[in-house]
Amino acid sequence: MSFDFLFTEQQLKLREEVRDFVKWVPRQMILDMDTDKIKFPKEFLSEAGRRNLLGCRHPRTWGGREVDWATQCMILEEIGTLGYEFACAFGVGADLVCDAIVLHGTDKQKEKYVVPLLKGEMFAAECLTEPRGGSDFFGATTTAIDNGDHFLLTGQKRFIVGGEGADYFLVYARTDMRPEAKPEQALTCFIVERGPGVETKYLYGLMGCRGGGTARLVFKNAVVPKENVLGQINGGYSVFSTMMIPERLGTAAMTIGGARVALDVATNYTTRRKAFGKIINQFQGVSFQVGEAAMLLDAARSMAYTTSRAVDSPGVGRARVRRMISESKKFITEACQKVVHNSMQVVGGIGYTNILPLERLYRDVRLASIWTGTSEVMAMIIAHEWYQEFAKRKEQSVRNYEADAAEAEAIEEIVYE
Repeated sequence: MSFDFLFTEQQLKLREEVRDFVKWVPRQMILDMDTDKIKFPKEFLSEAGRRNLLGCRHPRTWGGREVDWATQCMILEEIGTLGYEFACAFGVGADLVCDAIVLHGTDKQKEKYVVPLLKGEMFAAECLTEPRGGSDFFGATTTAIDNGDHFLLTGQKRFIVGGEGADYFLVYARTDMRPEAKPEQALTCFIVERGPGVETKYLYGLMGCRGGGTARLVFKNAVVPKENVLGQINGGYSVFSTMMIPERLGTAAMTIGGARVALDVATNYTTRRKAFGKIINQFQGVSFQVGEAAMLLDAARSMAYTTSRAVDSPGVGRARVRRMISESKKFITEACQKVVHNSMQVVGGIGYTNILPLERLYRDVRLASIWTGTSEVMAMIIAHEWYQEFAKRKEQSVRNYEADAAEAEAIEEIVYE
């Protein structure tokens, strides 16, 4: 199913390493995570670190392998075949948090927080969403008060993957309290270690994606040394902006893995199951749904790799990358939900039981179009960037295509106001 023709021998060899790791994961670990018997998959992450599979995009200096984004998408797809929450836990610390520190942190911060995390000796989580809302990043009410050589952090964050289990957190808080302060210049990003004033208050009973320690965190005058400011004071937006690449493109790529498994299960079932004297894949009502799912899966993978190429190409502008990532996140997550839906539909009633993994995959994949930016937020970004791009492109058009209509001269018939 994977697009092997896109990759070099070295990349395919790395994929075999990842697949070997996927084979290592015990069946019981998957079951125990889904029932929340495992609250946070430390053993899974530690083994990934031991195999040098965490944060492969990062520089070798800090423990990565310096792979490109297409390779990273390939890795995340393979991890996603275990279950969506495995990929979430795999990516949040090693990809999102480490990416922020690698891009914006000091060498001291990288040595202290990135190196041990990529070895699987430490665990991290990103704290963005607050109880009052998730998409409204600039509406954050968590505050950090300057107190000489440290800040006092107070507030709450929720739906934090790794809130239960992580050793440190990447936290955005308001540091400029002036009402007239511009929102994008009022937030600071901090590296906050678990300790006094940092409490895991509530562990969510999720519909799916269980076992990742998704929790609400409460900060009560937590002492954060000034050396733990990531980037600049009041410069949190810069960190946030760069994190949207791994956060949203990574989310898209990992969704493909679970959908791939669902389609494989459905394909295998429909080539064996008989009804009305025939194997059911001979009925168009079945085979057309499987065919549509295969098409959507290939389209999703194509978009992931094309966007990866854009991210890694210096000549592609930031606005174009922003649009393509938003398109990828929206299209891939929604397409993969359709793939899982079709897979369950053709399997029928047995797919709605836990005799097959489809029901777990169905529950898990529903998160994909919600977290790290909802489909609605992605649509807003796509539209905004498209109109901006069109305005620039219009000036460079090689032809007035509207003039190619048969009645193009009837301009009085086109009414704009």
